[in-house]
Amino acid sequence: MHLSPEKKIAGVLVPLFALRREDDLGIGDLGALREFIDWIAEIGFTLVQLLPINETGGDNSPYNAISAMAIEPTTLHLALGSPQDLTRNDFADSLSGTDLAGLRRGRVKYRQVKELKQRILEKAFVNFTARADENRQSEFKKFCQEEASWLHDYALFRVLVEENKGSAAWDQWPSPHKTIENARSWLRDLPHEKQTALTRRRDFFCYVQWIAHQQWRDIKVHAEQRGVALMGDIPFGVSYYSADVFSRPNEFMLDWLGGAPPEPHFKDDAFTQKWGQNWGIPLYRWSAMRANNFQWWRERVRATRRIFHLFRIDHVQGFYRIYAFSWRPERNKEFLPLNQQQMLERTSGRAPHFVPRDDDTPENCEANEREGEEYLRVIMHEAGAARVVGEDLGVVPGYVRPSLQSLGIAGFKIPQWEIRDGMIIPGQMYEQLSVATYATHDHEPIRALWEEALELPSSEAGQQARATLDKIAIFAGLNSKIDQIDYEKDFYPAIMEALFSCNSWIAIVMITDMLARKYRFNVPGTKANLNWTRRIQRSIAKLRSSRKERMPMQLIHQLLKKTKRV
Repeated sequence: MHLSPEKKIAGVLVPLFALRREDDLGIGDLGALREFIDWIAEIGFTLVQLLPINETGGDNSPYNAISAMAIEPTTLHLALGSPQDLTRNDFADSLSGTDLAGLRRGRVKYRQVKELKQRILEKAFVNFTARADENRQSEFKKFCQEEASWLHDYALFRVLVEENKGSAAWDQWPSPHKTIENARSWLRDLPHEKQTALTRRRDFFCYVQWIAHQQWRDIKVHAEQRGVALMGDIPFGVSYYSADVFSRPNEFMLDWLGGAPPEPHFKDDAFTQKWGQNWGIPLYRWSAMRANNFQWWRERVRATRRIFHLFRIDHVQGFYRIYAFSWRPERNKEFLPLNQQQMLERTSGRAPHFVPRDDDTPENCEANEREGEEYLRVIMHEAGAARVVGEDLGVVPGYVRPSLQSLGIAGFKIPQWEIRDGMIIPGQMYEQLSVATYATHDHEPIRALWEEALELPSSEAGQQARATLDKIAIFAGLNSKIDQIDYEKDFYPAIMEALFSCNSWIAIVMITDMLARKYRFNVPGTKANLNWTRRIQRSIAKLRSSRKERMPMQLIHQLLKKTKRV
């Protein structure tokens, strides 16, 4: 697809796990995404923005993946003949005893869903190894050869996770497993029968990735046929307990963990207010990456561009400098009550700070900008025709946004945050090379803010919600107070038209804001079990046929045509 900032487009942000189809297996998958693409194409949208699709770990966070390359198996559409190695009997046997109605009801039940989908894929793999024709076997071998730089180490890592009772904490594994070199030797020295079984298990994980790549490339073709671009997401970091860190430890700084500096507006998170966000991601050893021409980053971008037409880099300012902690997130509670001196005593003087250097002198700013641009030019080179968007929100140094613009990377515009001299900046003044949206996956939906402001007007949360809504109202050109107007008839149409009318190349609506729903997918700074589990209440088929949804979707269609984003 030809994507140019000269041609305005509009899209919908939706976490894949949140989508529903009538016969899904308890989580949004590529079957649901296909239906969703068809639906939003009818409305007039030309883009779907997704969260990262890499394989997740125990916390199920798409931003803490256990592999920067491997695709999350639960995204796969598994049904009779999908993959083609799955027979009717095997599919039925896999579902036997499963309470599908219960699995589909409510939030994502990750443990059950992952176990079910793995069971189905194991049945398909058995059939593939026993019955696949030579051409199909040859295609699989070709895939394994083409992806050998990461696939074999990833598959070994997954085998080792299973050998260690499902734990990815490689630094707590027994010595024969603790390093990639030890693990390879351990596998070679095993008795023949055990070695054969584990080698076959490794092939299974490779097979799952082969099927995943096939299905994702097919969905890309389908999206193109419907005139819809797919926008992916590359998190700046990767989990400490990932196949990447395990297999390439020399390219990571394992004694410093990345995050973000203190932010006072995180009212519900005392640790973030005091010390910042400790994400626990290991920092990059850029000198080691430079020595092999940034091979790992190049592979990561190539894997993304094969599936997506454009992609967002989460926390793009991390390329310039990133806030670092000397303790892992599990110890945050230990540090919360400490003062600065106590923290320094506990860490032997290793205080949180920016790496590689603070922006406290012009020379440091210049060095951070120069090095950040070096790394991002590698990203841009590998991206090729795929467009790149940078999530440049939070505490951002003054040089970052001009630098991104010079590189051709579109930054974000959150209208209620775009303020100059105490005034909301009009959308017509936004840079063309930008993405405008009221909310990311981390934000509270606008409808939830509306109800907080009206129902809890005297509470701190209600006052904050009111302040945010007032800014959005100003951006939308509304003069009336929110308690004097109706959400559906007045506020919703005005804010949608204002967003689509702005000068930004891409205007994106979060799915909850498009549907005027209140639920959210993630609360930043928390590890609540409810994060990344919320699903849209109705299936896509029901949303498409619902009279209630038809009117606002007709309005959206008219606004997209009016603002020439169709």
